[in-house]
Amino acid sequence: MSFIWSSLLYLLLLVPLLVWVYQRIQKRKREAAARLGSFGVLHDATGGASARRQLPVILFLIGITILILSLARPQAQISLPRIEGTVILTFDVSGSMAADDLKPTRMEAAKAAAFEFVKSQPTSVRIGVVAFSDGGITVQNPTGERAEIVDTIERLVPRRGTSVGNGILVALNTIAVDAGDPPFLSASNIPEIAQPQSDTAPQVETLPEGWYPYSAIVLFTDGENNQDPDPVAAADVAANFGVRIYTVGIGTATGATITVDGITAHSQLNEDILQEISTTTGGAYYNAGNEQDLQRIYGDLQPKLAIKKEEMEITSILAGLGILFFLIGGALSLLWFGRVA
Repeated sequence: MSFIWSSLLYLLLLVPLLVWVYQRIQKRKREAAARLGSFGVLHDATGGASARRQLPVILFLIGITILILSLARPQAQISLPRIEGTVILTFDVSGSMAADDLKPTRMEAAKAAAFEFVKSQPTSVRIGVVAFSDGGITVQNPTGERAEIVDTIERLVPRRGTSVGNGILVALNTIAVDAGDPPFLSASNIPEIAQPQSDTAPQVETLPEGWYPYSAIVLFTDGENNQDPDPVAAADVAANFGVRIYTVGIGTATGATITVDGITAHSQLNEDILQEISTTTGGAYYNAGNEQDLQRIYGDLQPKLAIKKEEMEITSILAGLGILFFLIGGALSLLWFGRVA
């Protein structure tokens, strides 16, 4: 147990002083009774050191001690059950996300799906946001503040090329940093890291300590990839860390024609690559054009129920306990002697 205002603990020195004062008062009563002679009734009224007479006083002293402790604002580590987890919403913001085969655009359809996901999660689940096109960047570190997450997603707009692999790597680095590890992944070290690992622990020295089995990535993309690194190799890295990737296909199989930077191209949903990514990591694939399919993701992403130690101020608990001792002592004194003190 620790105390926020520990200097107030010096008030506990008053307790032995109160004991000394009480003993002096009792001694004077006994001396007065002795001088008056052996009148049994008087002796019983003033005297005594019977257990019954002493018990209310002891309870009062215990109550005072506990109340002084509560003044110092004690804190204790308490194990509390709570649902927790980290989810990184990873958005494709490449030029192809401006296609309108999902109305009004793929980008807006991805945002709508993400808003519903954020709304469905417990507040104890931390959510971060990563955006990627030809590169990737963490635009919102994991947080429990839902308004910040929604505002961040609102600001996303389509840009240029697509590197799904970079999006996955940045999401994994975000998870690592949130867990207290340094960022460690880049396209250059994927070949070293994406190797089969032991079932019990990472073996590559460049990996940070520990797994992230209660973290997940939700990947919103049309699956079109035209830049390194290989998204499947990046998914292998995620699998090695126990991070599941849930892919949400944004677009249609027929696709749409778009113009980016004066270049016209036909863009369509690549479900095969998205299914391979999700299967590799133990996640699942969903189609944003299928409302029933999208609803499944809210149930499939199950955060863990953990017993976690937290530092909690217990001032009110001790104050209540101290008052309880006062009430019991007062009730016994009133019941036995017809007075509170």
